[in-house]
Amino acid sequence: MIFPGTSAERREGKKEAFMAENKKFVITVGRQYGSGGAEMAKRLGERLGLHVYDKEILKMTSEESGIRESYFHLADEKAGNKLLYRIIHSLIPENGTPSLGSDLISSDNLFRFQSSVIRKLAQEESCIIIGRCADYVLDGTENLVRLFVYAEIEERINKVREKGYFPEEDILKNIKRIDRERRDYYRYYTGKSWENLENYDLMINTTKLSYDLHVALQISTKLSYDDMVECVVDYLKMRGILAK
Repeated sequence: MIFPGTSAERREGKKEAFMAENKKFVITVGRQYGSGGAEMAKRLGERLGLHVYDKEILKMTSEESGIRESYFHLADEKAGNKLLYRIIHSLIPENGTPSLGSDLISSDNLFRFQSSVIRKLAQEESCIIIGRCADYVLDGTENLVRLFVYAEIEERINKVREKGYFPEEDILKNIKRIDRERRDYYRYYTGKSWENLENYDLMINTTKLSYDLHVALQISTKLSYDDMVECVVDYLKMRGILAK
């Protein structure tokens, strides 16, 4: 099929044709810190022509709720109060309609606002959503594909080192801290274990994956992120979500 017009118009034409040929679906991506999960989601989005939502959700939720965006950043992927109490009593926060009352900016209510935006995105378009318990929030959604990206700790240390976010002596400490925050956040709002394979459709180990396809081609035993993206695409085809 040939799409006339500018390059932007051609890309849009290809995207419309792609969506016409395939079912509407949503991919959620859970990830260990430093595993390359965001990079995997980005490349998968580019491959499929889908929007990838990560921290953009915080801005969208702020605009939707009228609550200052900084509140959502402070609560982003962090457990609310009384985590231990909720674990002992097997409790999870009610995840229905957000409150406009005195608990407007409580962690639980901010999560409800965020969840409503995630559901709205899933209703409106095929897309990829990173983190934020999206797999739980969208449970029961038709054609939901839940990914979890992980890697060996040495690989994650190297990836975080490349980013230059922390001094060398603090890298491992911060990896463990952020993983703990995500683990507690997931447990708090879902009542489930964040790294339990039963919560996901595909577990993806990015250890020794190369960002660069050319490097991977030079080392016969090494795969690239693009190779792994194609594995996910094949899985979507196998599920009947993408046309073969």
